[in-house]
Amino acid sequence: QVQLVETGGGLVQAGGSLRLSCAASGRTFNVMGWFRQVPGKEREFVAAINWAIGTTYLLDSVKGRFTVSRDNAKNTVYLQIRNLEPGDTAVYYCAAKPGVFSRDDSTYNYWGQGTQVTVSS
Repeated sequence: QVQLVETGGGLVQAGGSLRLSCAASGRTFNVMGWFRQVPGKEREFVAAINWAIGTTYLLDSVKGRFTVSRDNAKNTVYLQIRNLEPGDTAVYYCAAKPGVFSRDDSTYNYWGQGTQVTVSS
């Protein structure tokens, strides 16, 4: 049974940092992605990583502040967020898919439960 479990969210002040973790079990996937969603808006692609070769992909607006990485031994993907802004407030989801990278959330087969990130100004 495939399971993705996110941890690391919380309430932080603007300018702070967080590291979100996504532990995967059950099988490995070619692409692990991070998305975020605020109430009333569509889920938004944030970052992704090719599990095998480590190629990373980032939403243009978060480049320089967000970093995605993985630890193969721990079957875990990380999203490091620096210099948090109130606009980063959202539920962050980890997702997994086979095949090639995509920003389209409908192509991801498995999802975690989400972790809330709230940034206060």
